[in-house]
Amino acid sequence: MMMREKKLLSLVLGAGLAAFFSLFGADTTRADTASQSTAPASQGEVLLTVSLEGEGAREYQMTLDQLQALAADSFETATIWTTGPQSFTGVPLADLLAQFDMTAATSGVTLEARAVNDYMVEIPLSDAAVDGPIIAYLRNGKTMSLRGKGPLWLVYPYDSNPAYRTEAVYSRSIWQLDRLILRPTAE
Repeated sequence: MMMREKKLLSLVLGAGLAAFFSLFGADTTRADTASQSTAPASQGEVLLTVSLEGEGAREYQMTLDQLQALAADSFETATIWTTGPQSFTGVPLADLLAQFDMTAATSGVTLEARAVNDYMVEIPLSDAAVDGPIIAYLRNGKTMSLRGKGPLWLVYPYDSNPAYRTEAVYSRSIWQLDRLILRPTAE
């Protein structure tokens, strides 16, 4: 291909890509790059979907306003992902599960937590104890953007109990949380 043809092809391709992105630019964001957003979630945006599977299956979608309407807990703790102690405010996991008649003692049910980027972890219901983890929507008094591990982060009070400072618990500390699935265990 001659130099002139290469330049022409380059111009045509460049113009085509520019036109494509100007028309569809907002729709080309991939899920993994969407997690880089710096804007906090809006008040009316659905942040958390709670799915109950099995008999009587149902699904609930919760906004920040709805989460903030539930009893909140706050604590200060250091994490392995941040520098220095951080203050977290959110709904205790125990209180959220109680909304669905689940407690730390409920048997025959698994809790799966999923993040925006499809990271998934199973969390024992026994973790939903008093003074246990919260679904944090504020860190240091501010809502969290996706880039800042938000808008929801399941945080344990790591400094309050050495049992919370284990690899297993750290792996359950899911940020960018957007879905909880409660399902009957296979028998």
